[in-house]
Amino acid sequence: MFDTMGRNINYLRISITDRCNLRCRYCMPLEGVEKLGHDRILSLEEIARLVRVAAQVGIRKVRLTGGEPLIRKNISQLIGYIREIPEIDDLALTTNGTLFADMAEELWGAGLDRINFSLDTLVAEKYKYITRQGRLEDATRAINKALELKMEPVKINTVLIKGFNDNEVMDFADLAYNRPLHIRFIEFMPIGDLKFWNRENIISSSETMNLIKRKYKLIEGGKTIKGSGPAKYYTLEGGQGSVGFISPMSNHFCGECNRIRMTAEGKLRGCLYDKTETDLKVALRTGAKDEDLRQIFLKTINAKPDKHNMNSGWGAENHRKMYQIGG
Repeated sequence: MFDTMGRNINYLRISITDRCNLRCRYCMPLEGVEKLGHDRILSLEEIARLVRVAAQVGIRKVRLTGGEPLIRKNISQLIGYIREIPEIDDLALTTNGTLFADMAEELWGAGLDRINFSLDTLVAEKYKYITRQGRLEDATRAINKALELKMEPVKINTVLIKGFNDNEVMDFADLAYNRPLHIRFIEFMPIGDLKFWNRENIISSSETMNLIKRKYKLIEGGKTIKGSGPAKYYTLEGGQGSVGFISPMSNHFCGECNRIRMTAEGKLRGCLYDKTETDLKVALRTGAKDEDLRQIFLKTINAKPDKHNMNSGWGAENHRKMYQIGG
């Protein structure tokens, strides 16, 4: 399904909960968020039905997000439901990893293809600081387990924040060189707890790349990485993995964006930043037929904005934060 800008919209990101077991400073307030009641979020069966409808309009890739998706009960059952939809050829999950190691084999057996870990530091004390309550050893154990299961590609999402982890860029690059990991450096965005966000703390992708080039020769397009999305990847000559750069602030990739988003409450968005939402849950629970739901997906795809306006800030009128939309 192509939108009005000629972009092939084949990717649906689904938040299955707005809850999280961590309180990362740039994402969520210390006290957390008002928890949505069970009746306010989509059931597993409702999510699966909506994915089946989405597949009819061209969706081929699905990513489960949160909050922290692994705190949603029976997530393996949902993965199994989606795996049964023949049109869906790529099923992934984004997680902070702290709960993953003990669930990994069950998720893998249910049909999960691959996984992205959110990891902003390799220093235990700094990890505890930025997450407010997490343990680096849990995240590290999760990454090792994913590699053991060969859930390729195993990606690590690292938000770079000047004054916090910019001195670890080479440590992450070394990790990509020494292990088959794909490190994605993400520019700091105004998406969560805006009391923590500061424009002066943005480190551009070009700055990060130039730093890595001091030690490693970067080769563009040297390896095909499944589900590459907005990242521009470079292999490190002689290394096992790669580094990628996601540049929403310095060089937005909106012209290539192929995704739409659905919140845990069943609200459909054409863009993370877009404030326009369409309510799928109301339609579902008032007897809508599949064709009615299909038209809602088509409407959202055709109304997808040509670009975000995040450089001007998140905006007070945008009441949802990223943890309420889906990472």
